[in-house]
Amino acid sequence: MPRKKTGAVRSKKKTIDGITFASTLESYCYTSLKSKGIQFEYEGESITLLPSFAPVGQYYKSMLKKKELVHVGMRKQLPITYTPDFISHSSKFYIETKGFVPSQHTFHIRWKLFLKWMTDNNMSDYKVFLVKNQHQVDEAISIISNGQ
Repeated sequence: MPRKKTGAVRSKKKTIDGITFASTLESYCYTSLKSKGIQFEYEGESITLLPSFAPVGQYYKSMLKKKELVHVGMRKQLPITYTPDFISHSSKFYIETKGFVPSQHTFHIRWKLFLKWMTDNNMSDYKVFLVKNQHQVDEAISIISNGQ
């Protein structure tokens, strides 16, 4: 009887052309784009979706090994950034490869903020792909290649 899988899904890292990809789906997308002669960058830019800021008011939170709330002051909050897997400004596309996204993962929020960032920056001429398997990678590349 096969063992039931439990726990976190772990992607298999793969290195091609000196680049270590976080998953086999990323490496598949890389080799597929490359074989079609499409110009692109892998994790070529990081986009600030929400800049850092210093909150106002008083901030209390629970701390490890403390029963009571602790006043932590108004420390500067780090920015929220997003780094797309594959980008091409010449072919005007973004591809994000996500084989599996846990429901409690922050990716869903970052993805919505990224789509909002694109809207705010008038990028309606770009194509955005969120692919989950090799078939969808092939479909995205076909759309890019055919200029649809």
